[in-house]
Amino acid sequence: MSGSSPSLRPAAIAARLRAAGCVFAEEEARLLIAAAPAPADLEVMVERRIGGLPLEHVIGWAEFCGLRISVDPGVFVPRHRSEFLVSQAAACAAAGVVVLDLCCGSGALGAALAAAVGPIELHAADIDPAAVRCAERNLAAMGGRVYCGDLFHPLPPSLRGRVDVLVANVPYVPTDEIPLLPREARLYEPLPALDGGSDGLDLVRRVAAGAPLWLAPGGHLLVETGDHQADATAAIFADSGLVPEVASLEEIDATVVIGAMRAAPTR
Repeated sequence: MSGSSPSLRPAAIAARLRAAGCVFAEEEARLLIAAAPAPADLEVMVERRIGGLPLEHVIGWAEFCGLRISVDPGVFVPRHRSEFLVSQAAACAAAGVVVLDLCCGSGALGAALAAAVGPIELHAADIDPAAVRCAERNLAAMGGRVYCGDLFHPLPPSLRGRVDVLVANVPYVPTDEIPLLPREARLYEPLPALDGGSDGLDLVRRVAAGAPLWLAPGGHLLVETGDHQADATAAIFADSGLVPEVASLEEIDATVVIGAMRAAPTR
């Protein structure tokens, strides 16, 4: 920005961000400068970032699977490790399938799946009205329908038995470990999007228990979980009548449990 004060030049902003503990200070400085309409706005944005607000909430979007996903303040920020969940779900899908994104947050998973697979019938749900408003914007271009409510409860009955791919990025952090999360998550993201109960698997149990009613024969449920929770999650899937499989990508510390609905018997 021409005419801006020395403190708003890229190198100076990066130095301020680095001093505040931002690891990727140069990249964040570039994004902040690109997002700011005017020098006064840039100063406010830099101060908000230095104060600890997640970068994605400051600039209003997150990069996910090559897409620009709108992320409003207070909405869960999609993690790059969840791109592995998208890739595993895409391997179970094809154009024209019915996809349900539960605990959708910003709708990042559904949007990325639609981009990867092609035209799909996309549904999403979240209990947080702020997340639902955000997801509605992100999924509008692909005709996604977003519902507000607890897990399966707000879904239309017509979806029962029709969902080919159900992705659920449920919270899986054990309650006692919430204080160990990065400050950005603890202070600025909704607790229900982080807290998975005493062992981190409360929501996994509820989703797995309800999934067979909504999955089509041969459909799949996919959830992200911690590596140390994978065996327990697979057992939960099996108890719900799903055939479990665990997939991991060590480079980004990503673990996904996939549960296949048994196909209807042929005659």
